[in-house]
Amino acid sequence: MNSTKVVIIGAGSVDFGPGMVADVLANPDFRGSTLALVDIDGEKLALMKALALRMNEEWGTGVTVEAATDRRQALPEAEFVLVAIERERMKRWRMDFEIALEHGVRQPFSENGGPGGFAHAARNIALVTGICKDMRQLCPEAWFFNYTNPVPRITLAAFKYGGVKAAGFCHGIGIAYENVSKLLGIPEEDLDIKAAGLNHFTWILDVRRKSTGDDLYPTLRAKLNDWPEGFLPLTRDMFEVTDLYPVCSDSHIAEYLQWVCNPQTEPWKKYRLNPPHLGRRADGSGRREQTQEIRDMVDGTHPIDEYKEGSGERAVATLVAIVKNSNSYELAINIPNEGYITNLPHNAIVEVPALVSAIGIRGLPVGDLPEPVGELCRRQVAVAELAVKAAATGDRKAALYALLMDPMVTDIEQGKGILEGYLKEHGDLFPHFTG
Repeated sequence: MNSTKVVIIGAGSVDFGPGMVADVLANPDFRGSTLALVDIDGEKLALMKALALRMNEEWGTGVTVEAATDRRQALPEAEFVLVAIERERMKRWRMDFEIALEHGVRQPFSENGGPGGFAHAARNIALVTGICKDMRQLCPEAWFFNYTNPVPRITLAAFKYGGVKAAGFCHGIGIAYENVSKLLGIPEEDLDIKAAGLNHFTWILDVRRKSTGDDLYPTLRAKLNDWPEGFLPLTRDMFEVTDLYPVCSDSHIAEYLQWVCNPQTEPWKKYRLNPPHLGRRADGSGRREQTQEIRDMVDGTHPIDEYKEGSGERAVATLVAIVKNSNSYELAINIPNEGYITNLPHNAIVEVPALVSAIGIRGLPVGDLPEPVGELCRRQVAVAELAVKAAATGDRKAALYALLMDPMVTDIEQGKGILEGYLKEHGDLFPHFTG
């Protein structure tokens, strides 16, 4: 493979950084290439650079490793920019949840859909549009590969308002393989699943056994009556209602459904849906443990080989396929809809299987999503379009429309109150809203 420059923005993340760094440095195709790490937290960045240098030396990859707190130093000559950024993630997530709750909306998760999905997207889009502006100036031909949630909204902002080539990534399809394997008792490697829709709201359209070609959907549907106790109850109910298996987990599909936030019936208890910020690990202890483990890897007291097999994420594999013209098949990528799903709007960010080569990422056409699944997705596309427009342009009216279009918001005054609460409490991280 020709020498390639990859920039990772948000590299200091203990969740995202080690896996992405290892995906590059464990791959012999990157010999002679450059890996530039960027994070505004200098201490975390230094730790991740030290880990990268140890991996590079121990695995003999031969990559030039750079680090910068200013992304503009790293972006020149970049061909791929991988982005996973957040600010005060758990603190702001709790605020998103509590502000909506004050106005009568009890969200099941509040990260990607519902009122919390709007606030989360707005905070991150304010950052992403700045990254894209710098990319247009310093590396205009580079790909923007997004891992920041909400993936469809951030990817849409980069593509539509940032003016860069953009694709979004998520490991949700891997969770689908794991769960279907458990239900059917068939090894994951013997399954072939084709799913399409929106990120965290995709639907299995076809599932077959690789070794025989047998259609496994009839068997999967027959298993509904024997669904294991406590195993993805919302997924089971939606499967029964729509006759399609939704991906990827109850907590995520719940964010797009109005049937899980009724304060009278409290369906979140039935489905065991609680945002992580309400859990025991909200004190940050988990991240402190992860940080210490990275320190131990840097000083040699903890092995690094656990990362050598890869993170399971697909961004690095995708960029290699572009550079090498591999014509590789990817199970799920979030890209602008160019007729891949025929009953969703043009250029909406959809999650579909794709072919990757030197000409870029081309989705696999899957036709229409069955109704009512198509309508469920169309509503979320409309909400996403308005939310992204609001965050990217500062359009206050679009922000209100986005909240009022969301199926969890059932009253105009409720929507207005949530918006005012978000603008007041998150004003330091939001763009200036007008109108």
